[in-house]
Amino acid sequence: MRVTHVITRLIVGGAQENTVASVLGLQLKPGLEVDLISGPTSGPEGSLVSAFDPFPKRLTLVPELVRPVHPWKDVLAFRRLARIFEEHRPEIVHTHSGKAGIVGRLAAARAGVPMIIHTVHGPSFGPFQSGPANWIFRSAERRAGRVTDHFVVVANAMSRQYLAAGIGRAEQYTKIASGFPLEPYLTASNDLALRARLSLGPQDFVVGKIARLFKLKGHDDLFKIAPTLVRKCPQIKFLLVGGGEWRERFEGLARSLGLERHFVFTGLVPPAEIPALVGIMDALIHLSTREGLARALPQALAAGKPVIAYDCDGANEVCLENETGFLVRPGDLETLTRRLTELAGDATLRERLGRNGRRLVRDQFPVERMVDDLHALYLKLAAEHRHSS
Repeated sequence: MRVTHVITRLIVGGAQENTVASVLGLQLKPGLEVDLISGPTSGPEGSLVSAFDPFPKRLTLVPELVRPVHPWKDVLAFRRLARIFEEHRPEIVHTHSGKAGIVGRLAAARAGVPMIIHTVHGPSFGPFQSGPANWIFRSAERRAGRVTDHFVVVANAMSRQYLAAGIGRAEQYTKIASGFPLEPYLTASNDLALRARLSLGPQDFVVGKIARLFKLKGHDDLFKIAPTLVRKCPQIKFLLVGGGEWRERFEGLARSLGLERHFVFTGLVPPAEIPALVGIMDALIHLSTREGLARALPQALAAGKPVIAYDCDGANEVCLENETGFLVRPGDLETLTRRLTELAGDATLRERLGRNGRRLVRDQFPVERMVDDLHALYLKLAAEHRHSS
């Protein structure tokens, strides 16, 4: 069975890491021939294209498949994808991300692909968009949804949001957690030498945040409460992992607050280096207001670190109140400050939450389980298709 995945770009990010792991894992399954089509990857977010260096025939780049709305290029991408599907005749086209999800599914339908699957990694509409933008994205998702045989979601919150928007039927949705290699996180340690290289002392309380330095990621809220947190806990340090267009702005903000020594910016970090950085954190915060289920949360839990997250999208499916961490209403800076202060002053609490989180993640998030679940879904859908045809 030939399966072609399609994604808009292969930047360093959760949806992209999920897709790459899925393609490379599924190609080892007997009876499957799996490849990936991606648009061009450029910019400050980094690239995962090199993951396919050992398997060059598994990756096809389509220059017209760009992330911004671009009517002429979108038409060209649609035609190019439809032609590829007609030539290679995959039994399944499995799309990821917004643009590739829309254009890829419509092209697959035009080419007569027997089964079309789409993974919802995060919402393309919601309160973070303007009214007109929401109307456009909902309409596009509904149109693509009519040619979609099945949806995979990384969190149940995505199913609820898409069904509420009139996209698909409940029986068309399957949750498959966005798995990752657990071992590097399970064995991550508080490396004092790494702390020292980042100007973090052995006694510092290190609050980590893994996210692009850009809008909707919640960094501004962290800067708003940082002066209060530093007064309450002079040993607190903030480790901001990730690059992005707003780095210079945030560095300037840290200087204007007189807190340069409390903020450490790592810049863009390859995925393989993330476990070591999580290992030196004492807690992780996730303040995004648009996310399916950020991989940073289960990754921190796998390393035994408590998490604090805004109660947004699928965060509450792994950040369990007073079990693995604390949920905070988006924008509730008073509660966010109080919870961070609690964790800073209570090592026993941190250990309990981290232990519980590690147990949860061991069961739900192994990358092998994700690949096995996808494989089982493909076989099930293929059997149903043969039975109905």
